This record gives sequence, structure tokens and C-alpha cells, in this order.
Amino acid sequence: METATTIKQMMAGNKIFVPPYQRAYSWDTEFENDDSSKHTNIFLGDLEEYNRSTTKSPYYFGHFLFEKKDNETFGIIDGQQRLTTIVIFLSVLFRKLESMRELTEDEEVLKESMILRKSTHRFETVEYDKQLFKDYVITRIKKDRNGLETESAKRIVNAYDFFETQLSDKEEDYLLKMLNTIQNASCTTHPVSDESEAIQMFIFQNNRGKKPSNLEIIKAQFMFNVHLYGGDEKESLIEEIKRRFEKIYKSISTIEYKIKEDDVLIYTLRIHFNSLWETDPVSRINNLLTTADSIAFIKSFTQSLAISFEHLTTFFGKDERASLEIHSLVTLGGIGIALPFIIKAYQYGLPAEKINQLCSKFESIILRHRLIGTRADIISRLNDVYQKFQEHTADIAPIVNRIEWMKTVQSDSWWWAYWNNVEFERSIQGGIHHPTAKYVLWKYENFLESQGKSGYLPTRFDKIIRPELEHIAPQTEKPESGYDKYDEEFVNQHINSLGNYLLLSKSHNCSVGNRPFPEKRNSYTHLEQQREIQRMTNDEKIWTRDHIQKRKEKIVKFILEYL
Repeated sequence: METATTIKQMMAGNKIFVPPYQRAYSWDTEFENDDSSKHTNIFLGDLEEYNRSTTKSPYYFGHFLFEKKDNETFGIIDGQQRLTTIVIFLSVLFRKLESMRELTEDEEVLKESMILRKSTHRFETVEYDKQLFKDYVITRIKKDRNGLETESAKRIVNAYDFFETQLSDKEEDYLLKMLNTIQNASCTTHPVSDESEAIQMFIFQNNRGKKPSNLEIIKAQFMFNVHLYGGDEKESLIEEIKRRFEKIYKSISTIEYKIKEDDVLIYTLRIHFNSLWETDPVSRINNLLTTADSIAFIKSFTQSLAISFEHLTTFFGKDERASLEIHSLVTLGGIGIALPFIIKAYQYGLPAEKINQLCSKFESIILRHRLIGTRADIISRLNDVYQKFQEHTADIAPIVNRIEWMKTVQSDSWWWAYWNNVEFERSIQGGIHHPTAKYVLWKYENFLESQGKSGYLPTRFDKIIRPELEHIAPQTEKPESGYDKYDEEFVNQHINSLGNYLLLSKSHNCSVGNRPFPEKRNSYTHLEQQREIQRMTNDEKIWTRDHIQKRKEKIVKFILEYL
């Protein structure tokens, strides 16, 4: 590879792959808005803008850093997102051109140089997405979206489908201009044979350019530290770190829509050092890498990271699908305080019923913390029971008892009383943030559905199609529409009351809009809380402040007893 080159020359005759310890494809696509800030949209928009311009200088695709394996094989260390997108786009472009006419001899050579020559793929992504990439992007053996196991696989498919849609109505002249722009685009490359040099350059470049995640920084620092100080164990330790990060990145690709990788890094730090006060992993780890025990720490912490991701993949995956308690906690969101406890519970092999109990208790205290809106520090109230939660006992009773005590403690115990029942009841009298209100009404719906029924199977939140919060009495007055008088009291105290909120699917909410109450009421047949409105107004056919107050009292009673 030449230092200053073109995309065509960089790829021609070479085999480029994404090392297994690198992250998978992470560029997102926006289908509805071509001017979106999503990376894939920007990629296409920038190319089109260049082709519309009168500039004579080649398009510039940036710098690529490679680890050289042999004269024709290179692992890409920096620039893989751009290169993956280039290959996806060229695959679509060549396929579109082939649908219009046969490729010329030069175009066939170009395709073989940049995409596929016989069975030689010029570019391969991470191992767990490799076959999908070949089947969906390169050969088009696969044309459906079934069986996409990772978020990165979904992103690959989204990028291909987006480009295919965008090129569907383009003329040959447009396609040839694009092909010419990409193959002749300039770039710089730096292939290195020494893996430690590649890692060092990755750290150097990204600390002065686009900021990688903290997890990426720490991975690179671990590998570089091992290269410097690993001694006789260096090669085996490097392989171990690679294998663990391969597993970590596969986990990330399946759960990243639920949790951020840098948050998992913080939770792992809190578990590794047994303190909820750990908040700055980069500084903490950098300090430890300067000690004599740095290699031992790297081994143990990398293992801890892999274990955390493994357990969270189970928690957010099959266990969340199987357990309503876990589903409820995940649906509530903002559960960072709970996750170190939960990861410990998985590590200690606690049975499902204990993990479910732990989730229910944290659900209640997190909900209170959010509704009450106190700035009081909850970590300081739970850190001691967290530290005592150890494998040799693995007893959740002290955690459960602490949370229950915080909910019932008397108000004169001021340091603990921020989350008690008095403060909780006060917090739910006024307006509630809409996402939290939707969550509460979902729980209330399951409560209503279960009354007097045996063997009742609760409704999962994700089974409600695009749930929205409806104001039964609309926020804007509609004269003679079956609602109370919109005086100052009604507007200020009842419109945004929990008693005036109703959970509806998006399509239902759009269909009823601001219609008169009798019309809305007739449509309230899908959920039990909707039928409750019908029963409450069976005679009056009007929705008043008294109805709102009565319904709010019922919901508040449910919240205090069950949440």
C-alpha cells in the first residue's frame, strides 16, 4: 500500500478484514429524510454534493490505518466504518449498473479489484456478521431480513437497502460519476507490521480527532500495555484480550439499543472495586496501568468486562422476554443504580425468583426517585448494602430490607425520608412526566385486567402498538363537546392530572384527536382502563373534574399499594 493513494489502489489485489477485537458496523441510516445527520445519509449526500460542484481536486476519503499480515492481507484498525460503507455502496452501484446493461471490461476489472474476484472477497467484516455481509451485500443470495441476530447486521442491511432505494431511479450518467468519484478518491494509508505500533497510532489519532468510546480507549491501552510489559506472556495475553473483546463486541451488537457500552464499563468498575462511587473509568484505569501489577489487573478486569457483558446480554435478552419483573424494570428505564446489583446477582448464580425480586424492589425505588424529583443522593444510601452483597453469602435480604425501609421510614428521619410514602403520595398529585405516566398507566392496566381473574397473563408494554398518552379532556377547550368548563381551576389542576391521562395506541390516539367526549367514549373499548372510563360515565356522557379526581384517586391508591 502506498502512503498517498486512491480507494481503487488501496483495495486492488488486497484482502482487507476487520479484526475480531474491533467493533462491528456502527453507522446508522435514516430512510425518511435524505438530509438527516445519520452517517450513511451524510456519506451519500457528500458524494452527490461533490459531483455537483466544479472542483477539480479528487474527493478525499480520509486516513486508513492497517495492521499488515502479509503482502496482500491487512487488518483495518482505523477507518473501517468508512470502508464498510464504501463496499456496500459500490455493491449496490454495480448491481444497479448491471441491471441496465452489461459491464464493460474495465468495469468488470474494477469490480473484481474492489468487491469480488471469483471467491476472493476484497473486504470482510467481523466474524459474526461476515456471512450476512457476503450473502446480503456481495452475492445477494439473501434478500430478506429474517435472522438478523445483531444490531450491526441490521445496520448493514439498512445501509444496503437505503442505497438501493436511493439509486433505484438514477440514470447511467449518475452511476458512472459516482463510480468514478469513489475509485479515484484520494486517501492516505499507514500499514504497520507491529501490532503495538498500530495500537499506539490508534490511540494517538483518536485522541486528536474523532473521540472513540471509553471502552475503545481502554481496550487499546490494555493491548499496548501488554505489548510493552507482557514479557513471556505477551502473545498469549494479547490473544486472550482479543478473544474477550470479540465476545464483548458481539454482546454490544445485540444489546446496544438497550444500554451504552461505556455505561457497562462503569458498572464493571463498580463491581470490580465493589463501590458504587466509581465514576471515571479512564482515569482510574490509567492510574492502575502505571503500577507493577498492571498486567494482572488487565487480565482480571478484561475478564470482568466480558462477564458483565455476558450477563447483561442474558438480562436484556432472553430473561427480559421471559420475566415480567425484568421487563418492567427495563421499560421504566434509568436503571443504572440497579445494574451493578443485578450483574452481581447473575455472577453469584442467584435463581430467577431472587433476580426478579431484586428487579421489583429497584423498580419501586427508581420510580419514586423519578416522581419525587429529589436531588438527594441515592448511591450513599445503598452503597453499604451493595458492598456487603458478596458471593459467599449472596443474600439479597439486606438490599430488599433497605429499600423497603426507605419507602416507609418516618419523615423525621430526614436523611432517609426523601423516598418515603408521604413524599411519594405528594409527588403524584400533580402533573407527571409523560413517559413515566405511560409506564404507570401500563402497570395500572395490568392491575385492572387481573381483578377477579385467575391465571391472568399480564400484557407486556411492548405489545401495545406505539403507546401514547391521551388527554381525555383535551388541552385546548372545545365548547359544547362533553367536557367540564375550562375555568382556571380545571385547566391548572385537572387537565394534566393523572386522572385525565389515558393509555392509547398511536393510531387510536390519532383517530380520536380532540373529538367530543361522547365520540371518544364510544371508541374506548380496547383496554380495561378505557372501559373503566365508559363505566364511570355511563349515565352522564360527560367528562368532568369530578370524574378526573375520582379516577386519579383510584390510580394513586393503586400506585401506593403496588408500586
